[in-house]
This record gives sequence, C-alpha cells and structure tokens, in this order.
Amino acid sequence: MTNDQKRRLLEKMTALLELPETAYERAKDRYDDIGEWFGRDDSTCKDCDPHIFPQGSFRLGTAIRPLLKDEPYDLDLACKLREGVTKESHTQKSLKDLIGNELELYRRARGISAPLEPKHRCWRLEYQDHLNFHMDIVPCIPADDTRRGLIFESLRKSWQDDVLADAVAHLTVAITDDRHPAYPEICNNWNISNPEGYAKWFVSRMNESLRTIVEKAQVDEIPVYKRKTVLQRTIQLLKRHRDAMFQEDSDVKPISIIITTLAAKAYEGETDLLSALAGILERMESFVNPTTPRVPNPVDPAEDFADRWSMPKYKPLNLEKNFWDWLRQAKADFGILMQSDDTDFITEQAGQKFRVNMDESDLRKSLGLAPGASIFVPKAHPIELTPPRPWEQG
Repeated sequence: MTNDQKRRLLEKMTALLELPETAYERAKDRYDDIGEWFGRDDSTCKDCDPHIFPQGSFRLGTAIRPLLKDEPYDLDLACKLREGVTKESHTQKSLKDLIGNELELYRRARGISAPLEPKHRCWRLEYQDHLNFHMDIVPCIPADDTRRGLIFESLRKSWQDDVLADAVAHLTVAITDDRHPAYPEICNNWNISNPEGYAKWFVSRMNESLRTIVEKAQVDEIPVYKRKTVLQRTIQLLKRHRDAMFQEDSDVKPISIIITTLAAKAYEGETDLLSALAGILERMESFVNPTTPRVPNPVDPAEDFADRWSMPKYKPLNLEKNFWDWLRQAKADFGILMQSDDTDFITEQAGQKFRVNMDESDLRKSLGLAPGASIFVPKAHPIELTPPRPWEQG
C-alpha cells in the first residue's frame, strides 16, 4: 500500500471505533441532569456551589466503542463542592455520604432500578435506557492553597510554562477514598487528583494551535471530543488493540491513563494519522522512567500512574511485563497490517487483532486496491519500528 492508502485504512478503522454522536450527547445530558439535581432548591448541596463534570476518556475525546455490542459505556464524573465544605469541616466519609445521599434521591426520582454502589473513591450509578452507562461519580473539594502552591512549583520545574502551570495547579482537588487511614476522621492529608488539569494538559498536547483553550476556566464547556486530532485517534487505535489483546483477562491489561499519557508525551505534532501512530509507538517507551515514578502524572509529577507495577499485591498480574508485551505486539500488529495489499488479509487482521469488522469489498474500493492482490505472509518475529519504518514507506 502507498502511504495515502495506509492513512485511509487507519482513518476507516478509527471511524468504526468512534462512539456515535448520540453517546456523547446522552452522556452530556446525563451529567447536566445530575448537576441540575444537585443545584435544585431543596438539595442539601445547593449552597455548596456544586460542579458536575466529566473526566477520563469521554472528557478527552478518546472513548471507543465497547468490544461487545451490549457492553455498557463507562462515564467517569466528578462532583466538586466548591463552597462550604473543607477538610476542617468535613471528614472524607461525611463528604462521600453527603454526595451519596443526593445520588440516592436522584436514583429514585429517575426510576433507576440498580442500587447505588459504593466504590473506594466514588459512587457507581447504573443508568440504563437507550444506552447503558456505568456512571462513577467521585466526590471532591478544591485543594487548599498550600497544596496547590506545591503543585504549581512542581509543574513550573517540569514544564517551564508558568501560565499553564498556574491554570492546572488551581484545579487540583482533594478526593475521598475509604482506604485512607483517616477516612472517618478530620484530617488534612486527603488524596488529591486533578482531572480538569489533566484535560488542560492533554489539550495543550493535542495541538499547539489550541494552546489558548487552556486559558479558559471551564474546559468541559469546550467539546474537545469533536476536534478529533490525530493524537486522539491514535490513542483510540492503541486502546482498541489493547482491549482486543487482553479481551480474555482485562484485569491484567495496561490501563488507559498510562497509554494516554505516554502517547500524549510521545506526540510531536505530526499532522497525519500514519506518521503520528508510527512515531508514538516508537517513542512511547522513552517516557517510562527506569525508577519511580515510572509514569509520572503530568499534572502531579510525584504521582505514579504505574505504581501498581511494583506493588506486591499486584505481582501475580505481571502488569509491567504485560505493558511491554502489549507495546511490542502493537508495533508488530500495526506493521503487519500496513504491509499487505490484500484486502481479504487486511480485513481478517483487523477483525482478529483489533476486533474491527470491515467490509472487504468496501475497503477495496476505498483504498483503490485491485482484487487478487498479493498476500503478505508475516514473519514469526515482531516487526521493529526502528528507522526506516517499513510500514510508513510507500
């Protein structure tokens, strides 16, 4: 295939992975509805200036269709109370209970049959109508000035960009976690997180021309998912390959935040999907540190997204090994896919390695390939992406 044909193949694959517009619209309708519920006149949280916002793949525009048709979508939300609740006035438990009580009232009012389920850091709400969603809602409050100041100084050293560092540090939040030793007590060392700050950082990596977006206070008002830059689409392809590879045992697969973070760091502004995918796969490993933190959180460099790799309780899962195995296999499988002119073989590989169902006849017409093209027989060993990249030539 020529490079143009390879790009068109990758674009067709991402189009099949993309969520329907209705899924994003329904997700927004649902978290807007919850936000209105928390702000209603008789809400116990109405005076706390509640802010419900999405986080994770829906926020970043990197969500993909589930492998199985009836599998529910995961919608991660945060409920931030911006006034009236502090670490001096509430315990983590009391904050979580406050949010949980309102969510239980919401569940009953909306006729949601599945019970509200407590998780370590959040509440899970199973919302089912035309689309099934797992909604995980994390209770949080703004981090104190001291903690935000420390984050700001850390980010200044990492980024050398005071404007972005200040915007991100300001959005740091303190979250609840029932595994915290002082969960039921007044304490000042709550765990912190920063999903809004991460979204700002990610947008800044998507495209330098979008840098002005990070100056806005409410990133969630920007429909980032509609932009669909090559970085977002590359991450969708990588996540789909990961999901297909670990379909039989999802507990051991590399987590999305690691793939997303490494891909965003490895992205060098490529403007087409083929070169972005090749470059990111080649450079990702260089952003894994040899010592802790192995994969630092870009908006809190002291946090390690790969901390489970070295935890004794997760040792049987071989998480680090599985990450490196996946990365090697992704290089090989994308390489194999790109080196064939036979559409029967391409559709077969897309189905097996990516669980993407493509119509062979339609693909042949789209790529302009003649029927009966030569079949590429892959070698037994993985294809390395060292220059020159054979599957990026054409």
